[in-house]
Amino acid sequence: MEKWDGNEGTSAFHMPEWMIQFADQKQEFNKRPTKIGRRSLSRSISQSSTDSYSSAASYTDSSDDETSPRDKQQKNSKGSSDFCVKNIKQAEFGRREIEIAEQEMPALMALRKRAQGEKPLAGAKIVGCTHITAQTAILDDGGDLTHWIYKKYPNMFKKIKGIVEESVTGVHRLYQLSKAGKLCVPAMNVNDSVTKQKFDNLYCCRESILDGLKRTTDMMFGGKQVVVCGYGEVGKGCCAALKAMGSIVYVTEIDPICALQACMDGFRLVKLNEVIRQVDIVITCTGNKNVVTREHLDRMKNSCIVCNMGHSNTEIDVASLRTPELTWERVRSQVDHVIWPDGKRIILLAEGRLLNLSCSTVPTFVLSITATTQALALIELYNAPEGRYKQDVYLLPKKMDEYVASLHLPTFDAHLTELTDEQAKYLGLNKNGPFKPNYYRY
Repeated sequence: MEKWDGNEGTSAFHMPEWMIQFADQKQEFNKRPTKIGRRSLSRSISQSSTDSYSSAASYTDSSDDETSPRDKQQKNSKGSSDFCVKNIKQAEFGRREIEIAEQEMPALMALRKRAQGEKPLAGAKIVGCTHITAQTAILDDGGDLTHWIYKKYPNMFKKIKGIVEESVTGVHRLYQLSKAGKLCVPAMNVNDSVTKQKFDNLYCCRESILDGLKRTTDMMFGGKQVVVCGYGEVGKGCCAALKAMGSIVYVTEIDPICALQACMDGFRLVKLNEVIRQVDIVITCTGNKNVVTREHLDRMKNSCIVCNMGHSNTEIDVASLRTPELTWERVRSQVDHVIWPDGKRIILLAEGRLLNLSCSTVPTFVLSITATTQALALIELYNAPEGRYKQDVYLLPKKMDEYVASLHLPTFDAHLTELTDEQAKYLGLNKNGPFKPNYYRY
């Protein structure tokens, strides 16, 4: 795969011809031929819809969670029953929620408006796996769909033109498939784009961790002892928010670089076993499995809160808690007390699923950033000529990251400084970007 060259402006990932240039934000899309019968597969950081609940679930009666939508016979206003949703009677309310969300998604709305004429995805069949919120009604994204299709229906890849992946674990699996020579189609790694890493992981989780914990437990954070497992972008956001609220924060980490960052940011680096008896809250942010085991759960103090901000429901060994000697007590939607024979109880949130997707809301502005990036990647994959992309995993170029960021700046009435010709020549840059090389770390 070729490297993005800031001077030449070329890359394995070609900027779409229709993309609006930085110098002229109002330029229209160039015409492209319509393609029929090919599929693109959209994926992201969000988990499978069977593993995640709508943010609205926090406000529903717990009895609603017990009935599967698949077991309900429902019809929409047109008499059709070819759908599977929790409650079709909420459609009108959902439409108003979408309209509210659109006000906070400037880039995605601008992209939709500018693409309406040319319809760069006309004829495409896009299969998405997503958590269901008002924001993702605009664009389906993510989960473990690629992995599921690869295991269950591998022949389907013959009809798929490409994959857009935005989840940490999903990208890891794609690289594993590529290394083993088993990746059947080109894949775009959106997860490691700068806008996604910083906004969806760091800034988003910095806000949603507090929102999720407050909604479910009504707790005070000041003085509470918290251990955050993992100090990647998600862990950094969670730690920053909790520290600002006065919590005493510990960090566990396997990576010495992330570990050193945690130490330099003022957090004490520990092993989970060293603090498990004393902490008030345990938060997982690793993307791994069995980070919190039954042994850890047995040793926790009474009323310890356990939740996950990482991947799917694999980080906390919830299955080990479903044994005859333990009693489960549903306190409210997404909140369970798991009670030991001696009376000790832990507070388990969302049964180990993602806290910010199950028990709070994700900032709409963040969804605008990540969804716009995914949409651009989908358009590129679908319209790319045969042979441009091989059966490999491709990173998005810096210029596309910069483009997505630029579409959101008007929201803040922000004004970018422009390089003079002399300054651009001195730095060896194009005045319109990209402004940083691939190896630059933001």
